[in-house]
Amino acid sequence: MKSVSLVLGSGGARGLAHIGVIKWLEENDYKIESISGCSMGALVGGFYAAGKLDEYVKWLKDVDVLDMLKLLDFKGSGGLVSGETLMAKMQDIMGEDILIEDLDLKFTAVTTDIDEEKEIWINRGSLLNAIRASISIPLFFTPHRYKGMLLVDGGVLNPVPIAPTFHDNTDLTIAVNLGADAVYGEKLLQNRDEENSSFSSKITKYLSKITLPDSIKNEDGMYVIANKSFETMQGTIARMKLATYPPDVEIDVPRNLCGTFDFNKADKIIAYGYNLCNEIFQKSGD
Repeated sequence: MKSVSLVLGSGGARGLAHIGVIKWLEENDYKIESISGCSMGALVGGFYAAGKLDEYVKWLKDVDVLDMLKLLDFKGSGGLVSGETLMAKMQDIMGEDILIEDLDLKFTAVTTDIDEEKEIWINRGSLLNAIRASISIPLFFTPHRYKGMLLVDGGVLNPVPIAPTFHDNTDLTIAVNLGADAVYGEKLLQNRDEENSSFSSKITKYLSKITLPDSIKNEDGMYVIANKSFETMQGTIARMKLATYPPDVEIDVPRNLCGTFDFNKADKIIAYGYNLCNEIFQKSGD
């Protein structure tokens, strides 16, 4: 059995592909001994490290799109959403908050100190607080206060955080990059057009009941453009990081696999991650 340091990148709902990667590794006699996660990678990695990933997946598959939208409390400061309702649900799923130092494997959540313009690695203290800090997408979530610092999404500076694994004593470092080049000319997820239509109509109907500026609601509005800009930036940074510090195995998930908030496609995104991991390991021979 080979030991693994697993690096889980940021990328919204595409991060559900991390779950497929983890499942494939478990089924093929790889032991994950270390996780470094950023944003959605910190959330998935944190639930796995706490032994609660199955509970998270079950909730995700059972939850309705509108129920998920209701978790987004549009009363944030410095962001559209405060994150309080969402994190209360995450704690409910996890059962209890857990200290990172009490986990059975090494875990690091990477976030960004927006005032000091530097990475912050959280590897002690509350697991849920570490996750909350790492998922603080600029403009969307309220930044997280931690030890006097104002923290936002780790993807601002390091969307594929390999550095926390440098001193791990493991056989392989596997990095999952959610911001890889877009793939065109093939349907990445089955029935994607049909699902997008349904998802978009539900979002539009829900947002129409909320008093928000049209610049936020519109498909070409302020938030959508800002989010696309953020993802473009992350993709560029990820390429530079991976070129400078190449992992033993790199798993590249195309950035157009799904939308940032397409969590209603959980089954297909998880399966995509599983199959992609299988394909890459068959080619590499590891």
